[in-house]
Amino acid sequence: MSTVHKVTAFAPATVANVAIGFDILGHAVEAIGDRVHLERTSAAGLVIADITGTVTDLPKIPHENTAGQALLSLLADHAPHLGLSMVIEKGIPLGSGLGGSAASAVAAVVAGNAFLEKPLSALELLKYAMKGEAVASGSVHVDNIAPSLFGGLVLTVGIDNPRTKQIPVPENVRCVLVHPHMFLSTKEARRILSKTVDMSDLIWQCANLAGFISACYTNDLAMIRDAFEDVVIERQRQVLIPGFAEVKKAAMDRGALGCSISGAGPTIFAWCLESDAAAIEAAMVGAFASHGLQSDHWISKIEPVGARVVARS
Repeated sequence: MSTVHKVTAFAPATVANVAIGFDILGHAVEAIGDRVHLERTSAAGLVIADITGTVTDLPKIPHENTAGQALLSLLADHAPHLGLSMVIEKGIPLGSGLGGSAASAVAAVVAGNAFLEKPLSALELLKYAMKGEAVASGSVHVDNIAPSLFGGLVLTVGIDNPRTKQIPVPENVRCVLVHPHMFLSTKEARRILSKTVDMSDLIWQCANLAGFISACYTNDLAMIRDAFEDVVIERQRQVLIPGFAEVKKAAMDRGALGCSISGAGPTIFAWCLESDAAAIEAAMVGAFASHGLQSDHWISKIEPVGARVVARS
């Protein structure tokens, strides 16, 4: 029998879509993330004792909470008699486009896995985290969950039986993230999307995705820059983010490899060389400020390190 009494797990924030990989591509952002603290209790079942951090008014009924539902699903299949008390420590702002709901679900299953007699693989945990993410978005999307769980830049193929592949990122590339102080609903950002795509745009987008992935494997920064253009989703969603065009131009004028919307937004991210990151960050923050929006901002490596247990006793 497992003797673990308390566990804390951390799951990083994520940039979903990465411009040209809508719903299939994402990467982890180590600069911020969520933590889930679990403590064994005598009574079977799960209770959410507290929610702290950047967001505190989330549901405390487990099946209505992304972390709660993910862990309930895991326990139902592998430890139905286990009792756990959960504290969710939010480090990711709500409605930011940084995968906050996914990170909570991932942290929950990673922490819960430490209590199992036979711990599951990361791929097995992925499916339980997906059940939690569905609570927030209304449907299952893996492009936040997979990179938060596995780390780095991750391509995910399939939903019912997802397959994942970590894609190498050039060593000197950094991600700049700028989160304007506004809320943008993922459901609203999906609702405005057209259900059809012109054939020419489909071909263009497929070429950019293929070129981008190929360039990551071959360390071809020029190809990354050329392929880093979303011709389908960005043009529809940018109207939801005040100053988007100016923020993107500020990043590109200062040498960014590419700049687009992180997930559903409103956070905007840019890939760039480490030497250019600080100037790009300042320019993006300034562009948002010119539209009356203050912002949080980070510069992060894109390393293949995902969610993990950070404390246990």
